[in-house]
Amino acid sequence: MQRLNYQHLFYFWTVAKEGSVSRASEKLHLAQPTVSAQLALFEGTIGEKLFHRDARKLALTETGRGVFHYADEIFALGRELTGFLNGRGGGPMQRLTVGIADGLPKLLAYRLLEPALRLVGPLRLICHEDKPERLLAEIALHGVDLVLSDVPATPTAGLRVFNHPLGESEVGVFGTQDLVERYVRDFPRSLNGAPFLLPSGGLALRRSLDQWFDAENLSPNIRAEIEDSALLKTFGGAGVGLFVAPILVEEEIRRQYRVELLGVAGGVRERFYAISAQRKIQHPAVVAILEQAQAKQG
Repeated sequence: MQRLNYQHLFYFWTVAKEGSVSRASEKLHLAQPTVSAQLALFEGTIGEKLFHRDARKLALTETGRGVFHYADEIFALGRELTGFLNGRGGGPMQRLTVGIADGLPKLLAYRLLEPALRLVGPLRLICHEDKPERLLAEIALHGVDLVLSDVPATPTAGLRVFNHPLGESEVGVFGTQDLVERYVRDFPRSLNGAPFLLPSGGLALRRSLDQWFDAENLSPNIRAEIEDSALLKTFGGAGVGLFVAPILVEEEIRRQYRVELLGVAGGVRERFYAISAQRKIQHPAVVAILEQAQAKQG
């Protein structure tokens, strides 16, 4: 391809961030046809489409996602350089870009990343969420430094990645106080007919729960299936139904969502992994994450 035009890259990045050409045009103080034309020129230079239409909205293609993450890095570095030249920075800032699998609970993701935030020296942490298979592709493109996932990476053609086990946790059933009081007696058989919120099908935790329900001959009343773990807990905190979450973050869940622990789902465990492109880790923030996890396991 020709030499990259950073002005075109900036227009693309703005459209991707704003979600539409019209909003990007307002942000850039340019006419919509101008932005559309520049975007078309950029796609022509690259030789691939960066957007496709999804329910009348612009959505990034696979290539578009990769370009967007690189653009994020490029323009963040530009802001850091500007700050340094203006005397606001004391030196170069470490950057850690982490992809978080959509099935990994957000409270758990924060707990796993916490050691990186305690490092001495400036660190810019960049997190984004996606399907595990897309995040693994980004590792290959060096779009992310690390992936946190509830499932290990499996051998994939053309991808050389390494799994680093970070630990595991028992899984508890949580609910509002009135739901816990109603179903605490004779748990887990009391779950028959109880209102329940499930993670979406296809997630590792959902498969484990389905197996537990079958093994215990349980038939709860499924009120909703929710992909986003934080949204699921919000529904649970509102009393819509019981839900499951790792015992490892029980204290945070009880405090944040004002719920109680009903019981432990026997035999159900949630495992979590760091996935990298290198077996030997050199990034100090990733080293801190792995060392903390290994210390807790040991």
